[in-house]
Amino acid sequence: MSSETFFVANHSVAASRIAALAGLSFVTDDFAISAAGTLATAGVGELCYMDDAKYIEELKVTRASACLISPRFSELVPAGTFSFVTPHPYAIYAQVLALLYPHATIPASNFGTDGISPKANIHASAIVGYDVTIDPGASIGPNARIGDFTCIGSNAVIGPSVRIGRNCYLGANVTVAHAVVGDRVIIHPGTSIGQDGFGFTFLGGKWVKVPQVGGVIIKNDVEVGANTTIDRGSMRATVIGEGTKLDNLVQVAHNVKIGAHCVIAAQVGIAGSTTIGDFVAVGGHAAIAPHVTIGSKAQIGGASGVMCDIPAGERWVGIPARQSRAFFRQYAVLKRLAKKKWRTFDGLE
Repeated sequence: MSSETFFVANHSVAASRIAALAGLSFVTDDFAISAAGTLATAGVGELCYMDDAKYIEELKVTRASACLISPRFSELVPAGTFSFVTPHPYAIYAQVLALLYPHATIPASNFGTDGISPKANIHASAIVGYDVTIDPGASIGPNARIGDFTCIGSNAVIGPSVRIGRNCYLGANVTVAHAVVGDRVIIHPGTSIGQDGFGFTFLGGKWVKVPQVGGVIIKNDVEVGANTTIDRGSMRATVIGEGTKLDNLVQVAHNVKIGAHCVIAAQVGIAGSTTIGDFVAVGGHAAIAPHVTIGSKAQIGGASGVMCDIPAGERWVGIPARQSRAFFRQYAVLKRLAKKKWRTFDGLE
């Protein structure tokens, strides 16, 4: 099968501008970068980056016109490749990608819809802002409000009285109910927001449903990955803080409060009434028990099981999760014990 190019740069970026992004002076003749690629694939007119020793051999033979490179590898760049030497090559590379491929940064209509599709269903009481795009099959409920320049994907459902801010993107098959969404929020396809939380109590020999009467608040600049679920609160709101990024397949239960600028990787499950501080990082497939508090700038390793509070700034890993130093000390002890020869009760090895 031939590969398709889904993202094509619609303009070039001057090398001098890339240097400015990296905080570098630019004294040679200017030249244009028209695309980006990997060390192995980038060619003439293209930019790559490198900051990992695993790719030294690829760096030595790259044919890219320019490379964003960590200082420790700068002497290995081929003579035909211009070097932008920076301690943050990947971050600068990301900024250049955003200039070259703006539609890869902020998704757009999958149908190329200009304005509101006649096949969208919009309630008469809904308020739709200026230059909003609504794809075929999307439904906007009573008294909902959609901010200016927002894009609503095909078959998305916006429930009654939901508020969506400006410059947002909601992908295909997204469902949003009982929620207030800020500005510049990206919600990827298949995500469900505002459904009732998992609330039941045992009475008379059976489980009785507890009505969930809270909502969801998603603040500015949040990104929510595909098929993630965010339950509404039982009495108060479930909150996702400003600038926080949720990966695909994350479960956020009722009454959870996540602070600002957190990053939460795929398949993380956060149980009800958990509080997470600012700038917290959670590795993939971690599970967090209900009613715990994770301090700001804490880090939780992938596949960890968090059963208790984590102080601010600490790194925890394992099942049950504990401080990383304690975990690795215990692991080292077990590894040494496993190498020993033990005698059984009858004296035989």
